[in-house]
Amino acid sequence: MTAFDTYYSYLRTRSLKGLIYRRLFLYPRLSKQLSGVALDIGCGIGDFLAFRKETVGVDINPKLVAHCHARGLTAHVMAPDVLPFGDGSFDAGIMDNVLEHINEPGPLLAEAHRVLKPGATLVIGVPGQKGYQADPDHKIFYNEERLIRRLADSGFELKRSFYMPLPSTFLAHRLTQHCLYATFKPL
Repeated sequence: MTAFDTYYSYLRTRSLKGLIYRRLFLYPRLSKQLSGVALDIGCGIGDFLAFRKETVGVDINPKLVAHCHARGLTAHVMAPDVLPFGDGSFDAGIMDNVLEHINEPGPLLAEAHRVLKPGATLVIGVPGQKGYQADPDHKIFYNEERLIRRLADSGFELKRSFYMPLPSTFLAHRLTQHCLYATFKPL
């Protein structure tokens, strides 16, 4: 079994409770941050693509992209750190629970900057402490300060940040779904 197969199987084990949370609470809030055609970088099995129709997905895992296609969703396979789109192709972008999987996210963030239109919004979501510890593939833990600094180093300016389901140190250590989200604009 390849690493792609393993991660595909892992994402397919989502719970019904998690799916309900995403569809009723998380995705509506994230969608409000986006306008126009958005790019979901690291789209996984396509749940956000299915929720927000004006969104195109991209992932390095061909099994995940094939799964999206089987669901009738628009998704593309990408090479690591190379987005298969022209400059200024998207009005918005989202990377939900992606950044923490990457040792050196600079090249991918540069690609995100390249494919976003001027004035676009990029939404980044990273797990809290409990969520970070739940996946052995996670490489870098981002608190708010580290996330803002990483994006600033890649040419993005913070617009706002928020926590889901709500800001709470208690939940960050006890709830896997607790995440920090921030919206950025390319400079």
